[in-house]
Amino acid sequence: MEEKKQFLCGVVEGFYGRPWTMDQRKVLFQWMQSWGLNTYLYGPKDDLKHRLLWREVYSQEEEGQLRTLIKEAQSRGQRFVYALSPGQDIVFSSSCDLTLLKRKLRQVSDLGCEAFAILFDDIDHSMCQADRENFSSFAHAQVTVTNDIYRFLGEPPVFLFCPTEYCGSLCSPSVSKSPYLQTIGEDLLPDITVIWTGSKVISRKLSVDCLAEVESVLQRPPLIWDNLHANDYDSRRLFLGPFKGREPQLRSHLRGLLLNPNCEFEANYIPLHSLGSWFRAGKEEGKDEECEYCPDKALSAALHDWMEELNQPLQAGRQSTRADQRASVSTTRCKTPDRSDCPSALRGPPAVAKLPVFPLISSSPPSSPVKGETEGREGERKRPNQPNQSINHQTQGPRPYAASCGGRGQKGQSWGLCGGKDLLSESQVQLLVGLYYLPHEHGTSAQKLLQDLTWLKGNCHLVSANSKKTTPQKMDEWRGRSSRVLSLCEDIAQLHCSVVGGANRAVLYDLYPYVWDLRNTALVAKAFICWLDGRVLSESSPQGTWRDCFHLCGKTTGADLLGVESEPWAFKGGVSGEVQMLLPIGSNNELFTHPPPLFPTSRLYNIRPYHSKDKLEMYRMVRQLHLRNQGGQESSVAHPDIVGDRCFGPCLSLCPEYCFILEDELGVCGCVLGILDVRSFAKRCQASWMPAMRDKYPHKGGNTHPSTQELIKLMEEDQGEYPDSLLYHFPSQLRLDALPELVDVSVSRTLLTAVLTALKANGSQGVFCEVQPTDRQRLEFLTKLGFLEILRGEARSREGVVLGRLL
Repeated sequence: MEEKKQFLCGVVEGFYGRPWTMDQRKVLFQWMQSWGLNTYLYGPKDDLKHRLLWREVYSQEEEGQLRTLIKEAQSRGQRFVYALSPGQDIVFSSSCDLTLLKRKLRQVSDLGCEAFAILFDDIDHSMCQADRENFSSFAHAQVTVTNDIYRFLGEPPVFLFCPTEYCGSLCSPSVSKSPYLQTIGEDLLPDITVIWTGSKVISRKLSVDCLAEVESVLQRPPLIWDNLHANDYDSRRLFLGPFKGREPQLRSHLRGLLLNPNCEFEANYIPLHSLGSWFRAGKEEGKDEECEYCPDKALSAALHDWMEELNQPLQAGRQSTRADQRASVSTTRCKTPDRSDCPSALRGPPAVAKLPVFPLISSSPPSSPVKGETEGREGERKRPNQPNQSINHQTQGPRPYAASCGGRGQKGQSWGLCGGKDLLSESQVQLLVGLYYLPHEHGTSAQKLLQDLTWLKGNCHLVSANSKKTTPQKMDEWRGRSSRVLSLCEDIAQLHCSVVGGANRAVLYDLYPYVWDLRNTALVAKAFICWLDGRVLSESSPQGTWRDCFHLCGKTTGADLLGVESEPWAFKGGVSGEVQMLLPIGSNNELFTHPPPLFPTSRLYNIRPYHSKDKLEMYRMVRQLHLRNQGGQESSVAHPDIVGDRCFGPCLSLCPEYCFILEDELGVCGCVLGILDVRSFAKRCQASWMPAMRDKYPHKGGNTHPSTQELIKLMEEDQGEYPDSLLYHFPSQLRLDALPELVDVSVSRTLLTAVLTALKANGSQGVFCEVQPTDRQRLEFLTKLGFLEILRGEARSREGVVLGRLL
């Protein structure tokens, strides 16, 4: 009897993620043993929800694997609980189904398992005709089968039952008046423990009053299935914060507490470490006041211990550990693979293809397009002396004016080199935890970022291009907050760099998709905040609609939307999603949610508005690309400016505020140019730009270089008119002549998103660009960003496909 009363405290293996490897589970059991946890609930994926195989027995090979897992858990002092979910298609009145269910559980029992769970969560309440004839209610059917199974297994000391109404918000009409729960409490055998999640599926807090209410209805103390750190409902969120909102005093009202953690194994160190602190504090309550549980102290202790793990040379899949240094062979897990066919990263519980592991394992041969970062960095330093070498690591063949190239000797401002096997610093890990804290609250760093961005958005009229006189104090306040945001965005970029460049491939494999996603969102936010200062138009301008534009973004943040009474999935995306929604085009998810690159790179990128000093580098960049495409003949272009004047000149001269620069550690590596009002721009080109070009490149009989004459002719064609039907809906234009092609194509998408953000902020309702019909790569790139074909071969005298999208 004493064994039955042991408080069960431990872990549920995430039910909707990919299964953890055996080596990861061994590490988990070591952690649990060290931190005083005692229970591991295992739910085999083939028995859950989508493809139910509970009627089938395990093969001999599967038996061996499960037996090994059970023995490993028990050898570390863990109670192994085997969970089954037959509720989706079981016929409760069928003796055949009941026999098959017993057969499956008997097989597991024979392997050494002594604790079981039957789960009826997240299923339809309806019953088939046969069940309606045999049972008075859905609860009656579940209880009858559960009691039978419990007796069949010999009334094991731990037997868990998950009801269909497993939290307060699912009870009808309420917890105390639910006929379903009343039946469970009255008819379920008293030694069977009922699972409960709290007032919500993901409860912000657990109170003694709420637990006392459910304990009264169920006629037994419940076991909490705690979803505080579960992240399977949002592919952009991790929860690295401490166990919180559950006082140790709750233990007297509970049979146990099992934490349902992040799908990513490496993300669970702090949650489980702090859970152990909570459990130990509860056991020692009353003995020593210093043992009282404090989430902040638990977080500090967990961070201190995690730092030792983070910089260990561990392989993806966690095959080697500090304890036993096992060899590395796993290729099983990654949160978000290269899902080029997935339009959105917001997901339920899909089965996801796996990433190949070799690029993430430091000992692997360089068999991918991206070689080891340490090798590649040295090669990249030589690019200024190699004019024919492009930064495009995925060479698709030359294409005029399509990609940036080498020849860059100037470093980007404030951007140092980042490569090799970097160590994650404690401040970086604290930043990481603050950005990915808990489902109902952000950490300090995320709170500061969102507060400052919200204030800058609401007060951008103080620094608008045509603002009325603003006091210096107000401008200083705006720029002071702006500086804090820019600094934090740079810290996020450096964090991404350290995660990718670090020795711990296991951490990279699990955390990279999240850090990469936030890095991209921060790049757009940083570029937009830089752009606002002196470029956004106030309401006094006939074109400026910044006030209306920002109204479209909404006045509430995700944190406001969540509240105490909402489930966290009411607003998806976490801090990335909230930063996104603070931008003028934040509602366009296709611009922000992309699959991460197959081959992570630690290159440090920056996106910023164009400065006049960039012109020389931009002209040199596009000229070298043109020369390469012409076979490297320097004489093929007589004047050094002609290519740059054609590709960049009109926009840099007439609307430089809509040009954004992409730079890496070596300097400028790409750019995108925008035009807010094409009609006005075309008139200005004809009035001032083209006459200036004719004066700069006069036609002197046969003395003008043939290539120069051809480019001048193309320059005149570039300013051709577009039909009014197009410009009515799509008044703005993008020029993609120097959009870079990179291994991490998301950087190009992010660069494009920065321009669209600026155009939208100044009132644009739609944008278009023209692409050659043979340029399939760029057509596909734009289509994935929501561009649709508008015109083909009609827009100009020369053939071209016009794609557009509304903003």
